[in-house]
Amino acid sequence: MARDPRPEPRFVLLEHRRDGIHWDLMLERDGVLKTWALDAPPSPGAEATARPLPDHRAAYLDYEGPISGGRGSVRRVDGGVYVPIEWADDRVRVRLEGRQLVGELRLTKRPRAASNDPDPEPGVWKISLGKVD
Repeated sequence: MARDPRPEPRFVLLEHRRDGIHWDLMLERDGVLKTWALDAPPSPGAEATARPLPDHRAAYLDYEGPISGGRGSVRRVDGGVYVPIEWADDRVRVRLEGRQLVGELRLTKRPRAASNDPDPEPGVWKISLGKVD
């Protein structure tokens, strides 16, 4: 079977400093970077909250430094390619092949809460990284 000539999509994990620190996980898809803000970098066996952000430009795959408009600065923590396993409106599963992040990454959107639900963050995503091979 012939290998698909298209390059594998890339990902990057950036440490974003602006009024504190968070991490931006960016997955290349359809010419943009689908992006989630994380309170902590992904680690095997740990689940964390991931807040969706607007799509970013592909330039962030290789960028480190200050962000225009006083929006802080970013430092590249890891990057590489990924293999898409599943991509739907409410869940994303990919296999990361980075220098540090290797394994299955799962993002799952929590359903919107009912109006009487005390959940303070309806519609956020959960992120987990499977065991490293």
